[in-house]
Amino acid sequence: MIKPSNNHNKEHLINEVLEAVKDIQIKFQAEDDEEKEWLLQNSPNPEVQELVQEMTVTMLHVLDAIGTLEPVNGITISKQFGFSKGTVSKITKRLVNKNIILPEYLPDNKKEVLFRMTERGKDIYRLHQAMHQQIDLGANRFLQRYSEDELQFLVHALRDTAQASWFHSEKDGPSIVSGEGVSYPDEASDRNETTEALTVNEEMNEVMGMLHKLNSRDLKKAKAVLEDVFFTDYEN
Repeated sequence: MIKPSNNHNKEHLINEVLEAVKDIQIKFQAEDDEEKEWLLQNSPNPEVQELVQEMTVTMLHVLDAIGTLEPVNGITISKQFGFSKGTVSKITKRLVNKNIILPEYLPDNKKEVLFRMTERGKDIYRLHQAMHQQIDLGANRFLQRYSEDELQFLVHALRDTAQASWFHSEKDGPSIVSGEGVSYPDEASDRNETTEALTVNEEMNEVMGMLHKLNSRDLKKAKAVLEDVFFTDYEN
C-alpha cells in the first residue's frame, strides 16, 4: 500500500514533469525559428535563400523525405514519415509550383505520380541535411555528459512516450486537468486559441496517465533529465 506522503511526493513530481513538458513545447517552437535562420545564413546562393525563406518546416520535411527515397510516391512518403495523405498532396503541389521537385508519371500507370528533386531541390536538400548534421553533433556532444544508466532511462522514457496514447479515457478516472483556472502559453500564431487549450488539456491528461505508471525514483530521473536536456544553456 502506498503511503499518503509518498503518494503526495509522486503527485508533486508529476506536476513538475508536466510543467517541463509545456516548456519543451515552447522551446521546440522557438527552435523551428532558429533552424530557419541557420538555413538562411548558410544558403549557397540568393536563389536558394529566397526559396528557403518561403518554405515552411513541413515543406522542408517533405522535401527531405523525397530526397531520401526518390523516386517516391505520396503514399510511401505518408507511410514512412507519418504525414497525412492530404498534407503530402498539398505540400508536393507547392513544391512542384516552386520548381523544387518534379512529378514523374509512369508510362503504364498515369494515376501514380513519382517525385524527384530538381537542382534547386537538391541544393535545399543538401543544406537541410547539413543543418541536421550540425544538430546531431551538438546533441551527441551534449548527451555524452550522462551516464549509461541515465541514457538507458531516457531511451526507455522516450520510447514509451512515442508509443503511448495520451488521450484521456473514462477508464482512467476523472480528468486531472480541467479548463478552470488553467492558462496555457500561446502555442502557435496561426491556431485558434480554443483549439490550443483543448489540445494542451488532452496532452496533459495523456502525460499524467503515463507518469502515474512510474515510481518516485524514476519520476525524479525524468525531472532531472528534462531540466538538463531542455532548460539548461551550455556553452559549445
